[in-house]
Amino acid sequence: MNCGLRGLCPRCGQGRLFDGYLTLAPRCAACGLDFSFADPADGPAFFVMSIVSFPVVGFAGWLEVAMEPPLWVHLLTSLPLLLIGCLGLLRPLKGWIVCAQYIHKAAEAELIVPPTVAIAVEACAAPAASVK
Repeated sequence: MNCGLRGLCPRCGQGRLFDGYLTLAPRCAACGLDFSFADPADGPAFFVMSIVSFPVVGFAGWLEVAMEPPLWVHLLTSLPLLLIGCLGLLRPLKGWIVCAQYIHKAAEAELIVPPTVAIAVEACAAPAASVK
């Protein structure tokens, strides 16, 4: 998991995981691992916003109650804290999630219906016989 936080390949720990700031490389230059399995979607953004926003909102609330500053002071303090916190955590967290997907062999979910359930579903869907 440490490799993901550092932006390195989850298999060999040598090649780069990212091409740009958040763009995943197509494959590892060192071991050739294809990164097409990775689909972190918006998970990293959700976790980063949750982790960063609670302390920053707490700070902004404390600042308002303790000092009652004008709005521009909030903008000057809270917005940079949000930006720096989010941008600083986004890449390592995305790497960590991709690494977790590799380690746990995450794949797209499939619905596997046991035969007994399938028979029951078909029986419920069939039109009922008329009772005379």
